Amino acid sequence: MEITRTAPLRLAVIVASNRAGRFGPVVADWFLDHATRHSDFAVDVIDLADPATDLPTALSYDPPPAVRDRLAKVSPVLAGADAFVVVTPEYNHSFPAALKSLIDWHFTEWQAKPVGFVSYGGLSGGLRAVEQLRQVFAEMHAVTVRDTVSFHNAHGHFDEDGRHKDPTAPDAAAKTVLDQLAWWAHALRDAKSARPYGG
Repeated sequence: MEITRTAPLRLAVIVASNRAGRFGPVVADWFLDHATRHSDFAVDVIDLADPATDLPTALSYDPPPAVRDRLAKVSPVLAGADAFVVVTPEYNHSFPAALKSLIDWHFTEWQAKPVGFVSYGGLSGGLRAVEQLRQVFAEMHAVTVRDTVSFHNAHGHFDEDGRHKDPTAPDAAAKTVLDQLAWWAHALRDAKSARPYGG
């Protein structure tokens, strides 16, 4: 019997911090090493520190040409994704403004797709930002997976080459998040192919 192979799931990893001197790329690179080796996913990266993704906080139904150009670069990546991972710090008990702008400029791109989180910060490990993001993505008709990867006092966990000093637990957490995302992404993609989402 011939086995039908399905196309790989497209995973968009969003690096949420655009702050000067940010620690985000260290955490993102660590996670991307896991994501790119996961058999279910083909990975795209959206880095909100890239000027091409700099979206204004003031929304518009008729954005100016410069904003249209930026949306033309990022919107198709979001639309083509089957799942998302947000790599986010915690700023003042919440998540970065650049991430909120990215979310708010889009709607159908998030619908009926799973979202996972990798967070980092001080004592809270970015988890307060994640809890707020769960509410925002619920409004976007997205499904957030239960487990997360969280780095408390993140700077102390990585060496100068960006390698985690004690990787056993975070490696297992990354695998759990990716496995949950793959399950939901396959299930939702199959469901949408049989019946359009009614959102």
